[in-house]
Amino acid sequence: MFVVNYPSGSPPGRRGDGEYIHEEAKITEVDRAILSLKTQRRKLAQYQQQLETVIEAEKQAAKDLIREKRKDRALLALKKKKAQEELLKQVDAWLINVEQQLADIELASKQKAVFESLKTGNNAITAIQSEIKLEDVQKLMDDTAEAKAYQDEINAALGEQLSAEDEEAVLAEFENMETELTLQSLPTIPASSVPAEEGAKLLVEKQPEAESQAEEKEDETLDLPDVPTKVPVAAKDSAAKRTEVLEEPLPA
Repeated sequence: MFVVNYPSGSPPGRRGDGEYIHEEAKITEVDRAILSLKTQRRKLAQYQQQLETVIEAEKQAAKDLIREKRKDRALLALKKKKAQEELLKQVDAWLINVEQQLADIELASKQKAVFESLKTGNNAITAIQSEIKLEDVQKLMDDTAEAKAYQDEINAALGEQLSAEDEEAVLAEFENMETELTLQSLPTIPASSVPAEEGAKLLVEKQPEAESQAEEKEDETLDLPDVPTKVPVAAKDSAAKRTEVLEEPLPA
């Protein structure tokens, strides 16, 4: 039997009376930051789906406003849609960055980046939360004083947020959408009830019949009497008389 002698007379984590000592693990600031990052990642993934729904709603609102000939509000809806799409791209990039940092968190050199991402994530959550309200889309369609104030506020904010290139992209999208809706509103030309393939088939089937009918008409047009095979009686009498005249003797 082997006996292990501990310097203190009892094994680590156990007091002399046999009772075990439960040591609490220390939670560091990095641990808290990692937990917060994972929470942010989950929230932003959910917000992404909601923001995509709002973007589609903005697009539909722009179409409805174009049909109603309300160009200013249609452009505002498309500007909001453009800003939301840019925000969505930023969130995508942030999520990719967080995944990489969580994988490399064991490295001490990455711990500072975790805190920076945590701050960026908080800002992203604040920004995206203000953009996922579907009721704000409806405000573009309303004519109330509250809706008008909201439209002016958003227009001013987007004027500072969107670049000149973004403005050009929004205008191009508006023109394309307007053209598309105009084409859709035009009356359609009714197509032939007989498909092209069936029509060609019927034409091929009727062609021999048409040729046969043409030949019959040609035969009717050229329906001449048969060539006689016997000499007519009148012709015979005339020939006999000529023979008799030739045979009579000439006078002396």
